[in-house]
Amino acid sequence: MDYIAKNVDVVDFGGEADYTGHQWFQEPPPRPEVTHWHSKPQPVAQPYIPDDDVIRQNNAFDFALKAAPNVLYGRFKQYGQLGVLAWCSEFGEMIDSLKELGFSGNMFVATRVQALKTCEDILGLKLDIKMQIILMYLSSQIARLRRFLDGGERQWDDYPVPEFPLDYRTYSS
Repeated sequence: MDYIAKNVDVVDFGGEADYTGHQWFQEPPPRPEVTHWHSKPQPVAQPYIPDDDVIRQNNAFDFALKAAPNVLYGRFKQYGQLGVLAWCSEFGEMIDSLKELGFSGNMFVATRVQALKTCEDILGLKLDIKMQIILMYLSSQIARLRRFLDGGERQWDDYPVPEFPLDYRTYSS
């Protein structure tokens, strides 16, 4: 029987190191200085003070996120399902901008919380969307924002269920 080794780039110098006579953990790690119970601990890092531009950006996103469900509903009332489609495209641009804000480390917790609430509010709207592709596009935009904000840790079950016709003859005229 032939021995076949894995084909990896590993150099084995053979043998193991001899640790006889070595005394492990003889010097304990240094202890921090004991402080009195009434003294305040020193902060490890300087507190984060955001720039005025970052504050303005977060405030603008907060305003836009709070208005998003009303804007979507208005577009639906004015233009119907195609208004929802157009709004989804604009919402996608806002999601991209929110992601840039988050990746740069400038998204406030309040902005994140408002974005998640906006997702719930949008899905709670009573929109009569018959074109399933538009419904799926709206749901995918919401899912994309939620994945970014939550990192995919939570499972959401509030998406509308697409209703595809099973018999094509029911919709032909």
